Amino acid sequence: MSVSQTRNSAPKTAAKAAAQPAAEAKPVAKPFPKVSADQIRETFENGKYPYDTKLGRKEYETEKALLQAELLKVQRWVGETGQKFVLLFEGRDAAGKGGTIKRFMEHLNPREARVVALNKPTDEERGQWFYQRYISQLPTEGEMVFYDRSWYNRAGVERVMGFCNPSEYLEFMRQTPEYERMLTRSGIRLYKYWFSVTREEQKRRFDSRKDDPLKRWKLSPVDVASLSKWDDYTEAKEAMFFYTHTADAPWTIIKSNDKKRARLECMRHFLSTVDYPDKDYNLVRSPDPLIVGHASQVIHNSDHILGASLHPDQRRG
Repeated sequence: MSVSQTRNSAPKTAAKAAAQPAAEAKPVAKPFPKVSADQIRETFENGKYPYDTKLGRKEYETEKALLQAELLKVQRWVGETGQKFVLLFEGRDAAGKGGTIKRFMEHLNPREARVVALNKPTDEERGQWFYQRYISQLPTEGEMVFYDRSWYNRAGVERVMGFCNPSEYLEFMRQTPEYERMLTRSGIRLYKYWFSVTREEQKRRFDSRKDDPLKRWKLSPVDVASLSKWDDYTEAKEAMFFYTHTADAPWTIIKSNDKKRARLECMRHFLSTVDYPDKDYNLVRSPDPLIVGHASQVIHNSDHILGASLHPDQRRG
């Protein structure tokens, strides 16, 4: 190209560039503070919440909208490829399970994503195989199912409150790893989230429900009774982790004293484990290690759990 041609083309090139809109800056997630492996271990061992202040509303709403847009990408991919997802949300009463499910579902297409929140079993269901009513709710191809409490009721509420007998409880512990292995080998992507809340925060949330007419329905007699059975529920949780935290279906722990952080980091954990098209890696990366952990961080020292793993009615002495 001659010098004159170069000069003539320069204004056109500049005008063309000016006419094109500037590329939008991709959102970049705020980095988490650097922490050592010992700090992470201590956080999950001592049960204390790692942050003194809660996440601000503005930051929460901004990041939530971005993560929910990524969830829509996942749902589109699930539908196009026929994937099947099951997400279990478990934890103590008032730990924030339902609120997190609500934020997962907020913008998803309800035709391809649904919530399962079963009531206590009917007489007919009590005569069935224990897992039967949960199996009937499993997803078909292209569907995501969120269980607001699941078959793990037997490992927690039923054990502590005496709603199942010792043989039923122990059979549940034997069968569940095999049952979940069958689910995952059949092509279901299974996620098990445990929402961990401190005793003081649980009591504060219960007290707020008593005084709020819009939340009073959330406070059941079983919830109230759980306040005096904190140690029993802790024992049941640790036994559950010991038997059912497997390579096929591991437990992920979400510290949920700050509901906003818990919701965001649960979404981020889920998104970080899925390889879907057009994934924004600047936004979706590993979750906060002080908020999201795994069951082995709780049960690595299992000597005391072995003695507590039996149903309370079957212990000696």
